[in-house]
Amino acid sequence: MSLKRKAADIAAAEAKKPKVNSSITSFFGPPETVSSSSTSSATPAKGSAESATPAPAVKFDKEKWVASLSDEQKALLKLEIATLHESWLAVLKDEITTKSFLDLKKFLKSEAEAGKKIFPPSEDVYSWSRHTPLNTVKAVILGQDPYHNHNQAHGLCFSVRPPTPAPPSLQNMYKALKKEYPAFEPPPNKGGLLTPWADRGVLLLNTCLTVRAHEANSHAGKGWEKFTQKVIDLVCQKRTNGVVFLAWGSPAQKRCAGINASKHHVLKSVHPSPLSAHKGFFDCGHFTKANEWLKERYGDEGVIDWNLNVDPKDAGV
Repeated sequence: MSLKRKAADIAAAEAKKPKVNSSITSFFGPPETVSSSSTSSATPAKGSAESATPAPAVKFDKEKWVASLSDEQKALLKLEIATLHESWLAVLKDEITTKSFLDLKKFLKSEAEAGKKIFPPSEDVYSWSRHTPLNTVKAVILGQDPYHNHNQAHGLCFSVRPPTPAPPSLQNMYKALKKEYPAFEPPPNKGGLLTPWADRGVLLLNTCLTVRAHEANSHAGKGWEKFTQKVIDLVCQKRTNGVVFLAWGSPAQKRCAGINASKHHVLKSVHPSPLSAHKGFFDCGHFTKANEWLKERYGDEGVIDWNLNVDPKDAGV
């Protein structure tokens, strides 16, 4: 298959986006040899009951659950009810009704009432859940804080919508990808849109899901950390055939400290930031290693297509 498929071919192959329940074929097959660091004694047989084909979503009566909420809960959780994908809402419903999460929502409400500009836009806070339903997750990339300038954050870590150019850390990710896969192509026009990855089963999750405009880490310590750790824990619990975690930098690695290494695969490296990427990120080989491990677990259908040369109209924008 040609790496330089036309946008029309891409649209046809990924019709009815974001239908992520389809089998995924990679542009970039993994190397013929598999490194020892990517092997696991728990590898299932090919054709086993749980393969790359996503498991059915959890049965969940959303209307019944919403009816059980108090008026205050309904008001505070309006965004979650409206925009959190049901595959995630079904397993996070108890978490978002805890006092700590409701306190977080009260804090965010007070920020809005005080006229504070919050990023990403409210409708994008949970876009990661809609692009990557729980039953489709194959890999997780962990970020920290959303971008805090205009026209940047849209709910997927490291990703920016066009026409915003790719930020420095993402540019370094492209360099690493080009080194591993010479045929890799970034988004058009120096862009940074990563929705194609999310639609292919890569959960792009920040530790904090909101930030005050132009104030980095301004919403840290308010409750998002507990919520997103629950998301990570649920991925580990529900994706029983194994998921790859790409943990770049010590904060991301701490988030992965409790992951069962016999079931999942955690790849660790320095952060792709210009401040640290030169200390080993460019040579970590994580994109290749992730595909090696996924191929062992799921066969060819499990391999992730890292290519990003997709017309924004065909990438859910």
